[in-house]
Amino acid sequence: MNLPTTLRHSPAAERNGQAILTRLKQLLPAQGRALEIASGTGQHVALFGANLPGWTWQPSDLNADDFPSINEWCAQTGATQVRPPRLLDVLATLWPAAGAAFEQPFDVIFCANMLHISPWACCHGLMQGAARHLAANGRLITYGPYFERDVPSAPSNLAFDGSLRERDATWGIRDLHEVVAQAELAGLRLASRLDMPANNLLLVFERQAG
Repeated sequence: MNLPTTLRHSPAAERNGQAILTRLKQLLPAQGRALEIASGTGQHVALFGANLPGWTWQPSDLNADDFPSINEWCAQTGATQVRPPRLLDVLATLWPAAGAAFEQPFDVIFCANMLHISPWACCHGLMQGAARHLAANGRLITYGPYFERDVPSAPSNLAFDGSLRERDATWGIRDLHEVVAQAELAGLRLASRLDMPANNLLLVFERQAG
């Protein structure tokens, strides 16, 4: 059977989706509202929407060209609790970038594999925007590779970082302590650091008291 021409495929999302879903099932309550930043092909949000039935997911991306793929993946997985994707630029002070404002705060904001393929300013924008749009007890969850102080870097991550910087000098794997510092500036604290396959981490940020 031929795949629809609108369907885009990310090998990375295919590889890591189930591992992330397993962690989300451990971390999340039975129901809630989630915003996904940088939804890309839509594979993650379709997988999560189909397997976390108590959750409503709002996909978003800077590139509207990805929206047909997001919708098609959700249709194929039967993820009926996923809303139509929205334009969102993490550097903007207003989320979303167009159309009606989000109706209410989110219990979770999820962002995978964005920080290392975007300028460093996007980390600041993500943290500040998450602080604006999270519910009082909400959490920001990020996934991807990070460099850590006093932790030897995996050769694969060093090679990946080099390839990213060759493609774009503003890209690269981020230092965890610098990401945490940006979160703290926005009033978020790192609550959990979870090891993931292929030298990736799942980070859970929560609002700091006060």
